[in-house]
Amino acid sequence: MSHNSCNFHGDLMTQPSTSHYDALSRLFHWLTAIAVTIAFILGPEGFGRLMRQGIDPSTRSDIVWHESLGILVLVLTLLRLLWILRRPARPQIPMAAWMHWTAKLMHAALWMLLLALPVTAFLALGSEAHPLTLLGGVRLDEMPLIANAVIAKMADWGDVHQFLGDAIIWLAGLHAAAAIYHHMVLKDDVLRTMLPYKNLP
Repeated sequence: MSHNSCNFHGDLMTQPSTSHYDALSRLFHWLTAIAVTIAFILGPEGFGRLMRQGIDPSTRSDIVWHESLGILVLVLTLLRLLWILRRPARPQIPMAAWMHWTAKLMHAALWMLLLALPVTAFLALGSEAHPLTLLGGVRLDEMPLIANAVIAKMADWGDVHQFLGDAIIWLAGLHAAAAIYHHMVLKDDVLRTMLPYKNLP
């Protein structure tokens, strides 16, 4: 084998793998993507200002759905983390090493944001004494542990939550664009690994 051939193979991730993520991983992925997108669309502008004006969040369907979907995202993320410990081997698509590490950084950033978003939401609600209102009439009016915590006063958590919400949508968009680039330009199977079917043209 030539020296150039050795370098080529050294730059590619060529481990044998299955062609698809398992069904549960795919379900978690798409449910999370849908929940995050809808929650972002329904996220009301000036949430804190509305609450300070005395508006009851339970009367606003967009707020109730936004907070309910936020809880769903947190639950799905925690379940996904648990499933990662037990799931079958994930697909390994041959690609340049820099693409592999860029993808790992992107996934790490998305995981951190999926956890940080609901945490900052709880901090925003608790620090400003706003109620948590969910579908089905579930309501939590006070969060004294958060309100009395030192961290509650360390930032305007509503602004932090909004910034992170914008960030996850931008990163998710780049993530989707990269998958489409792999499919349309590089002609590899990156996009297919997370789809429910294999015969994508």
